[in-house]
Amino acid sequence: MVDWSKLSLNYTKTPYRFVSHYKNGAWDEGGLTQSADVVLSEASCVLQYAQTCFEGLKAFTSSKGNIVVFRPDMNAKRFSDTLKRLVMPDYPIDKFVDAVLKTVRATKDYVPPYGINAALYIRPFMIGTSPVINVIPSDEFEFRVFTTPLGSYFKSASSMKLLISDYDRAAPNGTGGVKAGLNYAMSFYPSASAKAKGYNECMYLDAKSRRYVEETGTANIIFVDKDGTLVVPSSPSILPSITRKSIIYIAREYLNIKVVERPVCCDELENFAECGLCGTAAVISPVGSVDSPSRHVEFKDSSSGRGPVLEKLYKTYTAIQKEEIPAPDGWLYKV
Repeated sequence: MVDWSKLSLNYTKTPYRFVSHYKNGAWDEGGLTQSADVVLSEASCVLQYAQTCFEGLKAFTSSKGNIVVFRPDMNAKRFSDTLKRLVMPDYPIDKFVDAVLKTVRATKDYVPPYGINAALYIRPFMIGTSPVINVIPSDEFEFRVFTTPLGSYFKSASSMKLLISDYDRAAPNGTGGVKAGLNYAMSFYPSASAKAKGYNECMYLDAKSRRYVEETGTANIIFVDKDGTLVVPSSPSILPSITRKSIIYIAREYLNIKVVERPVCCDELENFAECGLCGTAAVISPVGSVDSPSRHVEFKDSSSGRGPVLEKLYKTYTAIQKEEIPAPDGWLYKV
């Protein structure tokens, strides 16, 4: 049995996962398997040229005792956009959602109970499996969905410190707007360097002008100005987070909070009262300060935890996920 009080971000093997293969121009039916092993040629495209992408979403035990998955159709749509960009075969949205629900149903004993600050994390991914030496896309692929119970991404209640990175996360016309595996590998070194200096993460700026806020290596960034307006950085090289989309909707439709989506210049950071990271793992985590070699910016209202606006958003967002308040139509899929 899982000790729910000791959940971390480490992988815990669950008994079933979904697997489907693409060959000769078509996907097979796919199904559940107990084997967690992936057998590949040493020359497979995923190993040689990193042709891989993934998604991340969560399942919860709700206040009503249901097991629910949060907005898997949105992850399926983003997955399709990524597949197109990486020259990988589309995996239909209905089949994606069905594979997710089947996997959660088969591993439902690993969904944390209601009231535990944890979730069953769901990881769909696809890899190019053909052996290649020439720099060309694979023509055979494997799609998988596995689950693992995870605790809170940022366990401490204190606010994070970010360091503006000298490195770029994504080129203006690159792959920053899709969930390619290599995007995350590229963030390892800057993130490790920042953590070695006492920071929690990097803040990346746009690669073209290095003036506008993009995101961190693991989450989108959001701000609240001194008038209480939610300010959301926009850029084609920022990953379109499902969490961010949901927060924007909740702000407007549930809480009557003004939302502005626009490019955010690094020079205006001092104008914000709150800052947070948002994403599947981070949910809404507070940022207290941002540093660069020449400046230090503190966000007064989120210096020691989520400020008042981000706290309202967090509580409403998580209440929807756990059926404590009514969810918008289509947001929760019951298993």
